[in-house]
Amino acid sequence: MENDLKCPECGCAHVYPDGSLWTCPECGCEWNPADNAGGAAEGTREIRDANGNVLADGDSVTVIKDLKIKGASSVIKGGTKVKGIRLVDGTDGHDIACKISGIGAINLKSEFVKKS
Repeated sequence: MENDLKCPECGCAHVYPDGSLWTCPECGCEWNPADNAGGAAEGTREIRDANGNVLADGDSVTVIKDLKIKGASSVIKGGTKVKGIRLVDGTDGHDIACKISGIGAINLKSEFVKKS
Protein backbone atom coordinates (compact mmCIF):
# COMPACT_ATOMS: atom_id res chain seq x y z
CA MET A 1 0.00 0.00 0.00
CA GLU A 2 1.04 3.56 -0.57
CA ASN A 3 2.59 5.13 2.58
CA ASP A 4 0.90 2.49 4.79
CA LEU A 5 -2.43 4.29 4.42
CA LYS A 6 -5.16 3.12 6.84
CA CYS A 7 -8.88 3.74 7.10
CA PRO A 8 -9.65 6.74 9.38
CA GLU A 9 -12.85 5.05 10.64
CA CYS A 10 -11.79 1.50 11.53
CA GLY A 11 -7.99 1.47 11.03
CA CYS A 12 -8.10 -1.26 8.36
CA ALA A 13 -4.86 -1.55 6.35
CA HIS A 14 -6.57 -3.15 3.32
CA VAL A 15 -7.70 0.10 1.69
CA TYR A 16 -7.64 0.63 -2.06
CA PRO A 17 -7.82 3.64 -4.40
CA ASP A 18 -11.03 4.28 -6.32
CA GLY A 19 -10.50 7.26 -8.58
CA SER A 20 -9.52 10.22 -6.39
CA LEU A 21 -10.91 8.57 -3.24
CA TRP A 22 -9.66 5.72 -1.06
CA THR A 23 -12.12 3.02 0.00
CA CYS A 24 -12.14 0.65 2.98
CA PRO A 25 -13.54 -2.81 2.18
CA GLU A 26 -14.41 -3.52 5.83
CA CYS A 27 -16.52 -0.49 6.81
CA GLY A 28 -17.21 1.06 3.39
CA CYS A 29 -15.67 4.40 4.35
CA GLU A 30 -14.50 6.63 1.47
CA TRP A 31 -12.14 9.57 1.93
CA ASN A 32 -9.62 11.75 0.15
CA PRO A 33 -6.21 11.80 1.88
CA ALA A 34 -5.53 15.23 0.34
CA ASP A 35 -8.33 16.67 2.49
CA ASN A 36 -6.24 15.94 5.60
CA ALA A 37 -3.20 17.85 4.34
CA GLY A 38 -3.18 19.94 7.54
CA GLY A 39 -2.76 16.85 9.69
CA ALA A 40 -6.14 17.16 11.39
CA ALA A 41 -8.26 14.08 11.86
CA GLU A 42 -11.27 13.83 9.59
CA GLY A 43 -13.72 13.66 12.49
CA THR A 44 -12.64 17.02 13.97
CA ARG A 45 -15.21 19.16 12.16
CA GLU A 46 -16.19 22.11 14.32
CA ILE A 47 -19.87 22.90 14.73
CA ARG A 48 -20.56 26.43 15.93
CA ASP A 49 -23.68 28.04 17.36
CA ALA A 50 -25.26 31.33 16.25
CA ASN A 51 -22.72 33.32 18.29
CA GLY A 52 -19.68 31.42 16.96
CA ASN A 53 -19.07 29.27 20.06
CA VAL A 54 -17.83 25.73 19.40
CA LEU A 55 -20.38 23.08 20.39
CA ALA A 56 -19.56 19.62 21.76
CA ASP A 57 -21.53 16.48 22.59
CA GLY A 58 -23.40 16.84 25.88
CA ASP A 59 -23.61 20.65 25.82
CA SER A 60 -26.77 22.53 26.72
CA VAL A 61 -28.13 25.00 24.19
CA THR A 62 -30.99 27.49 23.99
CA VAL A 63 -33.15 27.97 20.90
CA ILE A 64 -32.87 31.62 19.78
CA LYS A 65 -36.09 31.96 17.76
CA ASP A 66 -39.44 30.23 17.24
CA LEU A 67 -38.98 27.21 14.96
CA LYS A 68 -41.86 25.67 13.06
CA ILE A 69 -41.74 21.89 12.85
CA LYS A 70 -42.24 20.73 9.29
CA GLY A 71 -45.28 18.49 8.96
CA ALA A 72 -46.64 19.28 12.41
CA SER A 73 -48.69 22.05 13.96
CA SER A 74 -46.37 22.52 16.96
CA VAL A 75 -43.64 25.12 17.37
CA ILE A 76 -40.39 25.16 19.35
CA LYS A 77 -40.48 28.48 21.18
CA GLY A 78 -37.48 30.76 21.35
CA GLY A 79 -35.78 30.42 24.73
CA THR A 80 -36.38 26.67 24.98
CA LYS A 81 -33.41 25.07 26.73
CA VAL A 82 -32.15 21.75 25.34
CA LYS A 83 -29.81 19.62 27.46
CA GLY A 84 -27.45 16.87 26.36
CA ILE A 85 -27.17 17.53 22.63
CA ARG A 86 -25.45 15.10 20.29
CA LEU A 87 -23.56 16.36 17.24
CA VAL A 88 -24.30 14.44 14.05
CA ASP A 89 -23.17 14.68 10.45
CA GLY A 90 -26.26 16.36 9.04
CA THR A 91 -26.11 16.44 5.27
CA ASP A 92 -29.16 18.69 5.20
CA GLY A 93 -27.73 21.17 7.72
CA HIS A 94 -29.43 19.66 10.78
CA ASP A 95 -26.28 18.87 12.77
CA ILE A 96 -27.67 18.65 16.33
CA ALA A 97 -29.68 15.63 17.53
CA CYS A 98 -31.60 16.14 20.78
CA LYS A 99 -34.78 15.44 22.72
CA ILE A 100 -37.14 18.25 23.63
CA SER A 101 -39.79 17.61 26.27
CA GLY A 102 -43.27 17.79 24.80
CA ILE A 103 -41.95 17.26 21.28
CA GLY A 104 -39.58 14.29 21.38
CA ALA A 105 -36.46 13.48 19.38
CA ILE A 106 -35.62 16.09 16.78
CA ASN A 107 -32.69 17.43 14.76
CA LEU A 108 -31.84 21.14 14.86
CA LYS A 109 -29.59 23.43 12.83
CA SER A 110 -26.74 24.90 14.87
CA GLU A 111 -27.43 28.38 13.44
CA PHE A 112 -30.67 28.57 15.48
CA VAL A 113 -29.19 27.80 18.90
CA LYS A 114 -26.77 29.41 21.32
CA LYS A 115 -24.60 27.65 23.88
CA SER A 116 -25.84 28.07 27.45
